[in-house]
Amino acid sequence: MIKSLPLLDKKVLVPRGKDQAKSFVKLVERYGGTPVEIPLIAFRPIEKNQRLQDCLKALDTYDWIIFTSNVTVETFFSFFEGENGSVFPRIAVIGKKTAEVLHAKGLEAEFVPSAYVAESFVEEFLPLVNSGARVLLPKGNLAREYIASALTEAGAVVDEVVIYETYMPEESRAKLAQMLADRKLDILTFTSPSTVDHFMDVVREHGLEEQLGSCLIGCIGPITEKKLHEYGLTVHASPEEYTVAEMIKSMIAYLESVSAD
Repeated sequence: MIKSLPLLDKKVLVPRGKDQAKSFVKLVERYGGTPVEIPLIAFRPIEKNQRLQDCLKALDTYDWIIFTSNVTVETFFSFFEGENGSVFPRIAVIGKKTAEVLHAKGLEAEFVPSAYVAESFVEEFLPLVNSGARVLLPKGNLAREYIASALTEAGAVVDEVVIYETYMPEESRAKLAQMLADRKLDILTFTSPSTVDHFMDVVREHGLEEQLGSCLIGCIGPITEKKLHEYGLTVHASPEEYTVAEMIKSMIAYLESVSAD
């Protein structure tokens, strides 16, 4: 049982859509905070094209397929019409959540890195990849090139295929601008570099930079933190384990250290 409510009276930005926000919202509420759901990022499958069809038909010719997120898994299976998992190559994923979503599809990941970032994935995955190995990498339109570049450099043959687009929902733009203008957000949280870019697009469009000065900022992962710094923002909580739960704990630790001073 939680003895105190460290987020009491704090309005916390939850930057995810309804399907992904449930556990995030519960965590904020558990610590006494008020979650404010404003999805900063949404995903839509691309229109099926010849390249994607070719990759799906040749799935059994690959040695590995890499899923970098649960969105990638869900989108891939919206296109894949195979009758069973036997056609699948070996599967590598980034993140426990991605592995869980895959498991729900009846498939198991053979490789999950110890840290959920591309750099750790590559470092730990490379010893498993032989020169000439064929790797399929389904991804979003804004995904980094790091994994494909590193594996190619190591001698693998990597086929990248874009399967979804990332965008900011229009309804979020007006809501975010109003909440910031009225100073009704105390803690801002970011789960990817794209969420930062979309957020700052709205801030700059409406000239709301000054309102950010009173907000605390938490994020997941070094790439997201770097993106925040590029915009000149101070990051108050960035945990070593890249999960929402650890980000919330890290923010609480920051609040407690400030109140102790």
